[in-house]
Amino acid sequence: MYSIYFIESSKLNQLAQDLTKTHRVFAPVEKRANFTCEADFSYKKFSLSSTLDFNPYRAVEPLKSFFTYPHEKVADYFSAEKNVVDIPQETVVFGVKSCDIAGHKIQDFVFLEGVEVDALYRAKREHTLIISGDCIDFKQVCHCLAWEILPYPTWGFDLNLSPLNEGFVAEVGSRKGEELIAQHKSLFVPIRDAQIAGRRAKRESLVDRLKRHLLPQNLVTKDSVQKLVQQGYNAKTWKEFMLTCVECGGCNFICDTCHCFLLEEKKQNQPGLPAGGQNAKLRLWDACLYANYARVAGGANPNKLRAQRLRFRFTKKFDFFVSNLGIPACCGCGRCIEVCPGKIDIREVLKSLAEETKEKT
Repeated sequence: MYSIYFIESSKLNQLAQDLTKTHRVFAPVEKRANFTCEADFSYKKFSLSSTLDFNPYRAVEPLKSFFTYPHEKVADYFSAEKNVVDIPQETVVFGVKSCDIAGHKIQDFVFLEGVEVDALYRAKREHTLIISGDCIDFKQVCHCLAWEILPYPTWGFDLNLSPLNEGFVAEVGSRKGEELIAQHKSLFVPIRDAQIAGRRAKRESLVDRLKRHLLPQNLVTKDSVQKLVQQGYNAKTWKEFMLTCVECGGCNFICDTCHCFLLEEKKQNQPGLPAGGQNAKLRLWDACLYANYARVAGGANPNKLRAQRLRFRFTKKFDFFVSNLGIPACCGCGRCIEVCPGKIDIREVLKSLAEETKEKT
């Protein structure tokens, strides 16, 4: 059991500034309001002149973007020692929310718990400190409770911040978090019972508000979604929703649980290197909505049709991962809803599937 402390708002900003001396520090910064009049928050590198603002809900970028990049070099083949992973710079990420932490369990499962461990991902993971925070508001697309994910973290963080009027309850969640407190102990004070009670009241209030927001939506539940997707394998829903899909891959790239990639070899024309054998292996994010995603060397493609690719996205999320990890590969963050130019809403696809399946039974 780790400790709980309290830190004043001004001292939290000092903590962030102190960390910039030894770490790369990233924190969400408010962007111009979007067309829904909701504020967006985007991660920016923190500097000594920056001011740390507490984001009320998740940032635009998924947490995975700190651990796997859309385009990154994973190995050099001109090196005498192949597959040597450079130690990444120490990094701190502020403002991570519960949905991102829950979604990142899928990333860890894929890159750390398979037959082979991804050394580059593991190195980034080990050298990144996650300072999460309770949600104090939500966006219209947020639906974490539908997947039984609370709007405040209870695990998976190094330090979690819960805002009160005069500062933050700082809950330690790991050994790295304890070390952080020890290195900056002058900024933290022991927690009081009244502050713990205040945190509990704020959390309960937000959960109640979010429940009332979601109740009229009549969303598909976590316990029913796997059976629903299995029974709806040949449903008309896939063809109906694919009509507005433009195969941009935005839903895949913005999703905190999507993880597919492809490998490419690229010749590096660098002076002084021997001719031939100069290829660098690159890892690129891939998207199951792309037409060539499942195409094999002989040209065959089991997901040739757009409706099949849309269905594959849902069966992977709500059937495969439920069977293999016990949870759906969706954290209810709603990013895919916001990014889709075709206005495909993951909630509405599942509800349509439920209606169609119900009509057939």
